[in-house]
Amino acid sequence: MNPTITKPQPLPHDDALATFAATLQEAIGAVYPDAPQSAIAFEAPRNPQFGDFATNAAFSLTRIAKRSPQDIASALVAAVLERRPELRESFAEITPTAGFINLRIAPAIWQAVTARVLSDGAKFGEFAARNMRISLEFGSANPTGPLVVVQGRTCSLGATLANAMRYCGYDVFVEWIINDAGGQLDTLGRSLYARYRQIFDPAFPMPEEGYPGDYLPPIAQSIADNDADRWVNAPEDEWLPYFSKTGRDTLVAEQRETVQRFGVGYDLWQSEKELHDTGKIKAGLERLKEAGHTYEQDDALFFKATEFGDDKDRVLVRRDGRPTYFANDVAYHYEKLKRADKVVDILGPDHHGYIGRLKGLAEALGYSRSHLDVMIAQQITLVRGNEIVSMSKRAGHIVTLDDIIDEVGVDAARFFFVMLAPESPLTFDLELAKEQSNENPVYYVQYGHARIASVFKNADAGDVEAARTASLEPLTNPAEIALARRLAELPRVVENVVENLAPHRLTRYARDIATDFHQFYHECRVLVDDRNLRFARLGLCLATQTILARTLSLMGVSAPESM
Repeated sequence: MNPTITKPQPLPHDDALATFAATLQEAIGAVYPDAPQSAIAFEAPRNPQFGDFATNAAFSLTRIAKRSPQDIASALVAAVLERRPELRESFAEITPTAGFINLRIAPAIWQAVTARVLSDGAKFGEFAARNMRISLEFGSANPTGPLVVVQGRTCSLGATLANAMRYCGYDVFVEWIINDAGGQLDTLGRSLYARYRQIFDPAFPMPEEGYPGDYLPPIAQSIADNDADRWVNAPEDEWLPYFSKTGRDTLVAEQRETVQRFGVGYDLWQSEKELHDTGKIKAGLERLKEAGHTYEQDDALFFKATEFGDDKDRVLVRRDGRPTYFANDVAYHYEKLKRADKVVDILGPDHHGYIGRLKGLAEALGYSRSHLDVMIAQQITLVRGNEIVSMSKRAGHIVTLDDIIDEVGVDAARFFFVMLAPESPLTFDLELAKEQSNENPVYYVQYGHARIASVFKNADAGDVEAARTASLEPLTNPAEIALARRLAELPRVVENVVENLAPHRLTRYARDIATDFHQFYHECRVLVDDRNLRFARLGLCLATQTILARTLSLMGVSAPESM
């Protein structure tokens, strides 16, 4: 995301790092007044033994100081602590190592973050609302058949991204484009008509390029039930519009039912045909014409796409006056760009060429290229163990999204569809998704939540309630601190998801929380006799349950109390 993001209210470790960074800059300015001013950046060391955070600020000073990075780092640490000795209360370790300044946050800081989670609950880390609307389109499919697995992936990615954007304070408007203005509607109508005729004459042929799937005969039967043989001898110019519209309306209704069943909601189902009927296609083309970005050649209208980085100019209106599919893109994106501060499209496989093309279109329409982002969701291979599941709409062998939901459930489907980076091909193992074992990632994460619920069932109800406000000072075990630190990452993880359009990072984070909790559970008995320690550990469990449930909810996955 290109617009500046307002940060959420700082967490205690953010404040500690900010204070350290400001003091370090003061020390650099005092010791090396000729050094250029630059922001202090922190990263997590690859080896956790070196601490929680590290900065390489000393390396940029070697030319001016004419000393080794290690000597510079040592001098800077001494100067920082001389200026702010109270930083020792926020950091358990401030150590110069091989030129880096390594920092380990004091347990009290992580205890304070855990207390914030207990206080804020599911709203922990949420960003303040901002005056910025994002138009997010995903899942859009031709209304010529049921939704299949690729829509399952784009719907999962899009819905997760929308939830993450809302967490970050954005006003998100979720859209679906119904591709009902192209030749595929005629193909659908002829395919449906063939199925209708086969009710009266089984030998009636299917169109050569028709849709042979088994989802059309029930629609054809409903037409026959209502109209009998009314259309058998009707001319094509009468039956084709009727069968095309009936097929479209029925299949779109089924698509809407499927996404609703999948837990995904839309603010707008935009019909391409409606864009034509209301003159919005014409308005989009006029916008390009007025800006001087079109020309006529061979009785056709072209967009000067090469002026905006495309490999060739694009036809907008054919010789016979019919707008092209790209003209639909012009109109639809012009509408979205007018009503949103940012437009994000999630497209299916084989659309990489659209990234630059649509960004160029945004520029031609008078917006910056950064106003529009395009995300590609790559192809999916379905397997059952070692066996690949065949899928081909043209051949009539399709696996629908409803089939996936029926077999593995919404939770596993939503989680698995998001697991890998969108640009990476995804292998979806249906057998693994049904396993009740730690090898199944969604089961592993949900089991973490259920295990916490089990702890509460075995605890005294009064103890669990008291733990919400109990002192967390007893939490000093490395496993406790590692878990508390992981919980603190939620706001930054979600922010990273939005900035990089990377919903898959939530699945990784959920698994990391579960791993850290299981480690804590095995190393630290929760229901101990020591009352203060028992309350503190129950509080950490409550905070973990909150963050785990919130993370799962962002992905549209439930957080069960038992497994």
